[in-house]
Amino acid sequence: MTKKISYAFVIAAALLWGSTPAVAKLLLTDLNSLQVLFFNNFFALLGLFIAVLFRGQLVVVRSYAKNDYIVFAAMGFLGTFLYNLFLISALEALPAQEAFLINYLWPVLAVIFAAIILREKINPRKTVGLLSSFIGVAIVVTQGNFLALHFESVAGVLFAVAGAVTFGLFSVLGKRYDREQFSGMMFYYLFGTLYSLLAVILFSNFSLPSASQLFGLIWLGAFTSGLAFVFWFLALKYGDTAKMSNMIFLTPFVSLVYIHFLVGEKILISSIIGLVVIIIGIFIQSTKNSLSSQQKT
Repeated sequence: MTKKISYAFVIAAALLWGSTPAVAKLLLTDLNSLQVLFFNNFFALLGLFIAVLFRGQLVVVRSYAKNDYIVFAAMGFLGTFLYNLFLISALEALPAQEAFLINYLWPVLAVIFAAIILREKINPRKTVGLLSSFIGVAIVVTQGNFLALHFESVAGVLFAVAGAVTFGLFSVLGKRYDREQFSGMMFYYLFGTLYSLLAVILFSNFSLPSASQLFGLIWLGAFTSGLAFVFWFLALKYGDTAKMSNMIFLTPFVSLVYIHFLVGEKILISSIIGLVVIIIGIFIQSTKNSLSSQQKT
């Protein structure tokens, strides 16, 4: 039962994360990366605080010790400040497809970090499944023409790679330092908001968003950041890191649907082919477990 729940959580995370490139690109036309980062973290914090209150989890908050807050401060810097800064900066410097492709090295890196830190095994089936899914992502974002991908900004590439490394590590450490997901993410974003506030004060300036920007920032913060991160850590808690990392490769295809409706781009045949390759990668990893379960019964 818990394994099925993990798949529900990872699909929910993919549906929310898929909207990130389209919404962020629209916001970055009028706001800079540090401004978007601050509002993203602030609204994620606000949304998670409301969720904690609604779920009656203030008792959990009171139970945290000093060591927990050290973990919150470190994880908040790594995953809610540094990762979001790298991703938003990459989206600002590169076309969305290039930034998103490089950023989606992170599921592969999460599996590698899980092997090093959590001692989770990487078998040939997991390796083939991950590579298949990554190839599927590459087909989607390059429209089937790998030679068409020309990076316009070295800095943008470095930001995207740094973001992939950061989030891969953040995912694994989040599984290791397991806390109650809603209150834990709330504190991650509390510290992330403080870090991003300091960054805006030192390196940028505050600009009040318009009504449409405000809606986009609330969606980007409360849903694609706060709630999606909670779903992702719940998926990692109840599922295998490699399988969940493989499933999250569905996100780039989901993002094309958002881009189609928000930006007006068409979904191409190459995108459908890429999705099929991604599903093959997921199937490769799930088949063995299904067979094992049948043999045990």
